[in-house]
Parts: sequence; structure tokens; C-alpha cells
Amino acid sequence: MKADFLARSGKHLLFLAVFLGSWEYSAQAKWINPTFFGNPKGIAHFLWDNLVVTRDIWTELGWTLAGTFSSFVLGAVLAVGVGLLFVIWPRLEAFLDPYFTALNVMPRIALAPLFILWFGLGLGSKVAVGVSLVFFIVLSNTVAGIRGVSQDHITLCRTLGARPAKLFFLVTLPSAVPVIFSGLRLGLIFAMLGVVGAEIIASEHGLGQKLAYLSSTFDINGVMALLLVLSCLGVAITYGMTWLERHLLKWQ
Repeated sequence: MKADFLARSGKHLLFLAVFLGSWEYSAQAKWINPTFFGNPKGIAHFLWDNLVVTRDIWTELGWTLAGTFSSFVLGAVLAVGVGLLFVIWPRLEAFLDPYFTALNVMPRIALAPLFILWFGLGLGSKVAVGVSLVFFIVLSNTVAGIRGVSQDHITLCRTLGARPAKLFFLVTLPSAVPVIFSGLRLGLIFAMLGVVGAEIIASEHGLGQKLAYLSSTFDINGVMALLLVLSCLGVAITYGMTWLERHLLKWQ
């Protein structure tokens, strides 16, 4: 297995070396315009200056992560709570369904200027955008996960005398966790997308605000560098949530 891992890693490193080398050579030979596409050397120089020398990116990254995790926690808690209410009272879900559907299909990033007007340029407006994205994703998975529990298992537990509370916490909720967790994993990614999108529109801090500034000054190497940072952040979040899911669901 270790040999397979080394082989895969070697292939990826070879691919990246060829890709970056071709990109740098094309930029130096003027086959592509570095003003519009940048070059790996310039991107590496920008990352070194802002990650190691001045460390400006770390501050902006902190603001983005604070908004991401705050919106994720708030949106997930609200979604799970509402999802439980919908399962307990189906009539409440039937009544609210058209309103929630209308809100869900609304492009939330288009509401960012409204959230900025309500909550200002600070962290609050970014959290509001993130919560609006996370809520509906986790809500749908929560309802689907709980309702997807095998009715045979529930009937058997009731026959054996299990009380409703014990039935819910020991049978229904654990069986629904995999579906709920898939929604949480996707919700965390969308929380980051919502926060960064709101930062791009208007913000005092954050990677999105930095990205908008660099784009307005035509610093393409800086733009590419921040896109690389955001990509690495997204990959880290995805793998982190996948690891946590596997760790929590070892009992399956």
C-alpha cells in the first residue's frame, strides 16, 4: 500500500512539474501574455512575500476562516433543529414548504448587498450569506436522513418496548448520521464560498477582499496565488470533513 501511495504521489509531482514548467516557459517565451495569465515564478514570489515576509495573507485568511466556521455552525444548528421539527410535525413542513422553496431558489449571493446594508461591512454580513447557503443544504439532508431510516428497525424496537426518546437517540439519529454528515460536508464548502463571495462584493478584511483588490490593480500573479490558497483551503476542508466522518462512523 505504501508503494501505491508513493507511485501515485510521484505521478502527481511529475504532472505538476511538467505543467508548471510548461507554463513558466510559455510565459517567458511570450507564447502567453503574463499580464493576463501570470507565471509560476511570480506567483511563488507573491506567496513568499505575503506568507513568510509580511504575513499579510495569514490575517486575511483568519477573517475568512472565522466567517466560514461561524456561518457553518449557525446554519447547521438551525438546519438540524428545523429538520427535527419538520419530522415531528409534518404539517408544519407542508405549510412552510412553499416559502422555504422560494427562499432556497433565490440566488443568495445576489442578497449580499442587502446583508451588507443590514449588517455592515464587517463579519456579520459574511456570516449571514454563509448561513443562508448552509441552512438549506443541511436541512434537506437532515429531513431525508431521518425519514430514510428503516421502518422495520423502528417497528422492531417499539415491539421490544423502546421508549420514543430512546428510540430516537439510539436508533433513528445514528442511522441518519451518514446522510446528515454528507450535508454538513457540502455545507462547510458552501459556507466558505458564500463568505468569500460576500468579501469580494464589499468587505474590510478577508481573502475575498484581497482578491478583489488585486484584481482591480491587475496583479494577476497575486490573483492566481490567492486562488491557489483558496483551492488548498477547500481541499483541506473536504479531506478534514471526510476524515471526521470516517472517524465518527467507525461503528458502521
